[in-house]
Amino acid sequence: MGERAGEAGRRDEGVRSDLFVRFEPGGDGLRIELRSKVATWYGDAIEEQARRVLGDLGVTAGRLEIDDRGALPFVIAARIEAAVRRAGLGEGKRHLPEGLPAPPASPRDRLRRSRLYLPGNEPKYFPNAGLHGADGLILDLEDSVHPGEKDAARILVRNALRAVDFGGAERMVRINQLPLGLEDLREVIPERPDLVLIPKVESAGQVREVDAAIREILPGRDVWLMPILESALGIERAFEIATACERVCALTIGLEDYTADLGVVKTPGGEESLWARLRLVNAAKAAGIQAIDSVYGNVADMDGLRAWGERARAIGFEGMGAVHPRQVPVIHEAFAPSAAEIEKARKIVAAFEEAQAKGLGVVSLGSKMIDPPVVERALKLVERARAMGLVGDDA
Repeated sequence: MGERAGEAGRRDEGVRSDLFVRFEPGGDGLRIELRSKVATWYGDAIEEQARRVLGDLGVTAGRLEIDDRGALPFVIAARIEAAVRRAGLGEGKRHLPEGLPAPPASPRDRLRRSRLYLPGNEPKYFPNAGLHGADGLILDLEDSVHPGEKDAARILVRNALRAVDFGGAERMVRINQLPLGLEDLREVIPERPDLVLIPKVESAGQVREVDAAIREILPGRDVWLMPILESALGIERAFEIATACERVCALTIGLEDYTADLGVVKTPGGEESLWARLRLVNAAKAAGIQAIDSVYGNVADMDGLRAWGERARAIGFEGMGAVHPRQVPVIHEAFAPSAAEIEKARKIVAAFEEAQAKGLGVVSLGSKMIDPPVVERALKLVERARAMGLVGDDA
């Protein structure tokens, strides 16, 4: 490819935790021009890192301009790599920053009350994301990323998966629609995300295509899949999609696209999407996986969010998305069983265990007979309450 300048990152007013990089190939040797408020303390380290990145990408000559706005090393490396690739160099090569120890694989049925979206090309949100307490963090490569920044975002997300400690949160990535999503997978799957969200799924074949790509890239690793149903056709094929492969651990719905597909207005109460959400829940339960609701877009309406979450739990959803950190604790409250529910369930479980110990086939609580489905529901509720930390291990 012909030589051309490549740029990546941002240097607008107000930008923080990011940088702007411009790389011009050619000339003799490497020339690095650095502007940074912390150059006195970290200038030498930034230049040394830049040379390592360029070396790993096979670059030996050119001019590198860096305008740093407080970026961490994994961001610096990602922006330099993106600029070099945009300059037509570094094909087939990559620079991988020093990585943290790979966390253990996420359990298939782990608690997924909340998943917080983080725009994949905004590094300022990554380092402290684990402090918000969400069950999962979605590094988003789809709707939150401008089409012209998809290439840079996937490199940044790859580096974040290597270098950022997200605490106890499940590390999720939302890829782009296929076939672009396959490029995302090639970049991020080697860094072992726990779960991949597949947008706008309308067939089991799309899920199997993602499954096959993951198996080829990273054999033997449990990376779970959560298809997002965002159209009338996707909802009609919910069970087919839910059972497409063993990696599918949950189904979720995207209501903005779904209501647009129907040609209706999305309302705060969600009456227009209730049938679709119920159908998704039923398909997920029939397939033995989790049903996860959409996001609630009005970040200022905490009462509306709580009411939505409580209704979602009542119809069988086990969690929902969040678009702002302040939504996370409200979602957790909405999906938590009440103290009265927990107490009743514990009494049913105790009665069941007593009947089992006595060899009785009939479970009774006071003067009422308890049917097996009621016992099963109580056992699940107590187990879920235990996972949420609402009851002790001895409950």
